[in-house]
Amino acid sequence: MFKGFSGVWTPVFPAWSIRGVPVATQLAGEPVVLFRDQDGQIGTLIDRCPHRGAALSHGRLTPEGRLECPFHGWQFDRTGNNCHVPLNPDAKRETLSAVALPTRVIGDLVWVFTASGPAPFEPSVPEGLSAPGLARTYVQRTWRCHWTRAMENMLDSPHLPFVHRRSIGKALRQQMTAHSKMEITWEDTDFGGRAKARMDGRDGGAFLEYYKPNLMALHIPIPGKHLRIHALVIPEQNDRTRIIICQSRDFARARPLNLLFSWMNRRIADEDQDVVESSGTNEVPPAQLEKSVATDRATLQFRKYYYSELRESQADQPH
Repeated sequence: MFKGFSGVWTPVFPAWSIRGVPVATQLAGEPVVLFRDQDGQIGTLIDRCPHRGAALSHGRLTPEGRLECPFHGWQFDRTGNNCHVPLNPDAKRETLSAVALPTRVIGDLVWVFTASGPAPFEPSVPEGLSAPGLARTYVQRTWRCHWTRAMENMLDSPHLPFVHRRSIGKALRQQMTAHSKMEITWEDTDFGGRAKARMDGRDGGAFLEYYKPNLMALHIPIPGKHLRIHALVIPEQNDRTRIIICQSRDFARARPLNLLFSWMNRRIADEDQDVVESSGTNEVPPAQLEKSVATDRATLQFRKYYYSELRESQADQPH
């Protein structure tokens, strides 16, 4: 299961989008279903009934908060335990469980671990996605690309004055000259890494953080204020990636302002989409197979991690 993306925590959906019906998605090629039980707790199961393989997401939630298979009515709780097998009162239900995945709700987001059984560690979550009291604006997009292409885009500073010349890269483009030089520094961290871009020796104070395996947090400097733009890059299939852009801030909290911030975030994401999709749907290749320069330092760090730690990963298929 989860070939090339196993044994990691990933955000999947905002928690408020999981309500009274099962929510189906794909995660690194594996069908999963999320649902909220009677106590309001969210669970994640592999979207296949262990009986005859029917999609559990096509079923319904019972009044007890169990997920009922549409084929023969088997019922499962959010931990995968089989709670009822109709017409078979003597069935050994303890041997008839569905496959559950570790699930956490942190801040507004549901996080899922891409392997069954207890997760050996907890997710690393940026402050902007977990701290209370912040206003957060979410935008979701689906791109036709391999997730590694989208992730590298989120870590790439040199594209800002070109792809985003009329939005977040406008000021940088105005400062550029034909002889400008950008320098990228990279610092390894426990959660991934921190990158800072300086152009012509100027430090504007912005920096980005990479949270393994698929999250970026851009710190935008405003004196005395918190402003972050997060990019959550969620692999669904080899050629389809779901992007969640979340902006967090401790000012301009009024709900009507979310419309303005949503428009801005959609514009930025849509500017990126066409360029990234033009690279095709294949994963990023090994570094030596593409030409690179000094300003590619952050993306090359990601590529090193992907090929050394993640690409060959695969979770065992539970019986």
